[in-house]
Amino acid sequence: MHLLHVVGARPNFMKVAPVLRALQHRPGVRQTLLHTGQHYDANMSDIFFQQLGIPAPDVFLGVGSGSHAVQTAKIMMQFEEAILDRRPDWVLVYGDVNSTVAATLVCAKLRVQVAHVEAGLRSFDRDMPEELNRLVTDQLADLLLTPSHDGDQNLLREGIPASRIRCVGNVMIDTLVRLLPQARLPEAPLQDRFALVTLHRPSNVDDPEILRGVLETLVDLSDGCQMVFPVHPRTRKKIEELGVLFPNEERFLMLEPLGYLECLALQKHATAVVTDSGGIQEESTWLGVPCLTLRENTERPVTISAGTNQLIGRDMVKLRSALTEILAGHGKTGRKPPLWDGKAGERIADILLEPAQPMLRRAA
Repeated sequence: MHLLHVVGARPNFMKVAPVLRALQHRPGVRQTLLHTGQHYDANMSDIFFQQLGIPAPDVFLGVGSGSHAVQTAKIMMQFEEAILDRRPDWVLVYGDVNSTVAATLVCAKLRVQVAHVEAGLRSFDRDMPEELNRLVTDQLADLLLTPSHDGDQNLLREGIPASRIRCVGNVMIDTLVRLLPQARLPEAPLQDRFALVTLHRPSNVDDPEILRGVLETLVDLSDGCQMVFPVHPRTRKKIEELGVLFPNEERFLMLEPLGYLECLALQKHATAVVTDSGGIQEESTWLGVPCLTLRENTERPVTISAGTNQLIGRDMVKLRSALTEILAGHGKTGRKPPLWDGKAGERIADILLEPAQPMLRRAA
């Protein structure tokens, strides 16, 4: 059986790694890794591949940046050639980036079977491009591999047959469990107590007044707790345009982008996390670290119902109050959701290799 994995951006790397590992020693399996180059920075991609133990891509499309339409179209055009050349039995797509939906569209038209890893997540906010990618991908994919049971329910409500849905757990947690013992703090002047901050979503960084409000609130709160902020390049550019004044590094430490192991170590040791990232909501829940999410909604509600996550939105009064509560020792506690046990990749491998799976598209 020939399996082709599609990745396009850093969040995909953490998801593909455990599936590649689970399948690498299965008899009769051949794997191809295709990187669309949707987001590509040589330094960051190389360090992530190295730390996660991912082999160099067999195919690199190098599509680069562009509008959603341009980027998706470029991926589809080049991906179609790769599929016709490679002829895999299954294509595995991950998450909700443009590469995910573009590859799925091509495969649906060519009648190549698609498995969507991290299926069923919904924010119910169609202003988010990622939500549109999720909806289209899940309607077209042949096998929907969900990280939690709320994903199963979302898919059933949308008319997906139960025979195409399998709850396998969270592959990102597989990566966390495997690499947590290797996680190391960056060489930086960290204080005993610190809050990890990550910001990259356009809704937070593209509007100057919203970004200014978040930063000024965090600066005020840094009186009681050091803020540690690995700054996304795009976010750094927006911050420089604002001209916000930051305290010294003992209170507000701004870092260059970090590798996965360093980010994981910062999460593990943080007093709190302030973020707009989807993956960090999941990782902080597993680690038991209080997480404050600067979004109005989340496609990962299990991190709220079971985990340590709280939605803050754009309410800076709420951010100030919630972080003050955490610093006073009253942060939200939670539990690990079911099947977030480090074995999702193995479950995916077992499902793909079931004798009935090649007939799945025809049966559906």
